[in-house]
Amino acid sequence: MLLVDTHTHLYADAFNADRPDLIKAAMAKGIGRFYLPNIDAASIGPMLELEAAYPGVCIPMMGLHPCHVQQDWQAALKRVEEELMRRKWVAIGEIGIDLYWDKTYFAEQQQAFLQQVAWANERQLPVVIHSRESFAEIIELLDRQPKASPQGIFHCFTGTIEQARQAIDRGFYLGIGGVVTFKKSGLDAVVEQIPLEHLVLETDAPYLAPTPHRGKRNLPEYVYLVAEKIAEIKGVTIEEVAKVTTENANRIFGI
Repeated sequence: MLLVDTHTHLYADAFNADRPDLIKAAMAKGIGRFYLPNIDAASIGPMLELEAAYPGVCIPMMGLHPCHVQQDWQAALKRVEEELMRRKWVAIGEIGIDLYWDKTYFAEQQQAFLQQVAWANERQLPVVIHSRESFAEIIELLDRQPKASPQGIFHCFTGTIEQARQAIDRGFYLGIGGVVTFKKSGLDAVVEQIPLEHLVLETDAPYLAPTPHRGKRNLPEYVYLVAEKIAEIKGVTIEEVAKVTTENANRIFGI
């Protein structure tokens, strides 16, 4: 059985003390690949160091996270462009809009998102989208594209069944993480109605740990708990969840 974590910040400082042990423990659970979304210029170095230490296992993306679109956003975006030109990448991410904490840079977030979507189109790469409190705004921007928007993943999807269908209709997969294990999230009811063929697994580690670890540091091996919960919701084996979601991840990232 092979599981794939399509979204983890394993390069984060939160893992500096025990990263090799955590990766080993996750691989013992059947998790064979970890996709690393970039967030800003400072994360590029640690992310690429992790790729070098675990080639073919820890696989980086390139992008500018919306929470890091601030006063110097144009310089940060220029660095992303330079990295995109320097080598091949499997995806552009983590990109998007975040209206949860602060709307000060909403206009700049939109510009940064549209530019990165354009780069994805030029390079025929998938995008990994962060859409906290901004799903409708992102759909509107995607629908404005002069040509078909790139496919990819709505990371940490926690929306309604209607929003799920909007994403799927536009060629996107839904990234399902620890929130699906939360009792009052309502995400279990959405996942129940969406075929496995449209889902991928993620942790977003070190954030959003699943039950029974909620509120603690999320670990890479916990993607197994997400797969287990989806299997329970759908009344299938965890092996079936692993098979289909891994095929989906491979299709997205061109593996």
